[in-house]
Amino acid sequence: MTIPTNSPVKSPSALIDWSDIDTVLLDMDGVLLDLRYDNWFWRDHVPACYAARHDVTLEEAKSMVYPKMRAVRGTIDWYCADYWSDTLDLDIVQMKSNSAHLVSLRPQVEDFLVWLRKVVDALHLVTNAHRKTIEVKFAQTGLGGYFDEIICAHDYGVPKEDTSFWVEIRRRHEFDPSRTLFIDDNPDVLRSAREFGVSHLLGVRQPDSGAAGEDCLEFDAIHSFEEIMP
Repeated sequence: MTIPTNSPVKSPSALIDWSDIDTVLLDMDGVLLDLRYDNWFWRDHVPACYAARHDVTLEEAKSMVYPKMRAVRGTIDWYCADYWSDTLDLDIVQMKSNSAHLVSLRPQVEDFLVWLRKVVDALHLVTNAHRKTIEVKFAQTGLGGYFDEIICAHDYGVPKEDTSFWVEIRRRHEFDPSRTLFIDDNPDVLRSAREFGVSHLLGVRQPDSGAAGEDCLEFDAIHSFEEIMP
């Protein structure tokens, strides 16, 4: 496991003062769930299925699929199962259902969620994932029952990277940004939340268990939830 040397590492006790937190917002993929599944699904499984569907080689499929992905990265379409089903002529939701046994929790997730239910006023999932994808992953992991609200970017038409997303969820879900903790593995999303005014932000150092640790840039970050649980 590699910790980037250019990221300052604070002691666990310095990361979060829980007396300052009323609301916790958690991302799903890369925070609660191992991002290894999603990286495999989009980098390997989708091109392989595309190749079989369209009778091309795997390398040809990658040369066709990857540019389509790059073209919409960071937009709501990037995260939309229906968009990719239409664009690639594949049943993305069925493919996710068929491979859902590969979805796995990151370490200490359930212990952390159980503990949070006892110490904060509100606990919400805040995700760019499509609701059909959320349903597949919740059916596999059983995480749905821990949250007060499932806040899905597709309901707002913009991803979490867009500051207008935060404005809209604040309008619909009352919370005090100055007393809110948000954990996400995407620095662009964390920047958007910071611009909106969320005071307590954390990244994740190894969202994909099969890859080296990532640089969370200007944000404090954790390897596992036990680092911030008293």
